[in-house]
Amino acid sequence: MAYTVGKVAGLAGVTVRTLHHYDEIGLLSPSERSATGYRRYVDADLERLQQILYYRELQFSLEEIAAILDDPQSDATAHLRRQHELLTGRIKRMQEMVTAIEFAMEASKVGINLTPEERFEVFGDFNPDDHTEEVEQRWGGTDAYKESTRRTARYTKDDWLRHKQENEDWGRRFTALMDSGAPAEGPDAMDLAEEHRQLISRWFYECSYEIHTGLADMYLADDRFTATYEAIKPGMTRYLHDAIHANAVARS
Repeated sequence: MAYTVGKVAGLAGVTVRTLHHYDEIGLLSPSERSATGYRRYVDADLERLQQILYYRELQFSLEEIAAILDDPQSDATAHLRRQHELLTGRIKRMQEMVTAIEFAMEASKVGINLTPEERFEVFGDFNPDDHTEEVEQRWGGTDAYKESTRRTARYTKDDWLRHKQENEDWGRRFTALMDSGAPAEGPDAMDLAEEHRQLISRWFYECSYEIHTGLADMYLADDRFTATYEAIKPGMTRYLHDAIHANAVARS
């Protein structure tokens, strides 16, 4: 049975324009054409599209997907096995993410002994207690949360201001790197991604590469974190995400 491009778009939840683009770059070309030249997709095309969408969900580039699907040594079972492994790894990372106090949420109820005036000086309009219940429900039982609580309970106003200054300095340098046009997967971006990881480890809890890439995924998935980075510079969330993943691959 053959399907029109509109029918396939509706079934797959993508746009017609997306299917046209896949055809133009050779990633998914329909097996048939009507007498008038319209695209017609068969069942094998739909199977390939499903594989493409699986890998897109896993944030593979179109070039990487084409290389994987066109590998003559692979087959459908191999694709499913690879996707299962990748998804299992992502679930594991998400489950192990312990970002109780990282950036905005890193300052939740952790025994911060500051006056209201000092809190405003350190955190501005953000109130750490607003996220207490959510953070405790999500990560309260983890070792990282406990370690963060233990460390931050001892921090003075000067400690928090020093932490704030270090983050702002890192943000300025990261922004300057983006402005320079350096690629997110380049050595300079990876160095700053590594510094980002070490900041978390130094101030809150031991941030492994696995945890760090999990955080990067969450920055894209959680609008609150996305807004934090986009407020520094538009496009920063994706750039940081890619730099963190590249750094983890290079160093871990």
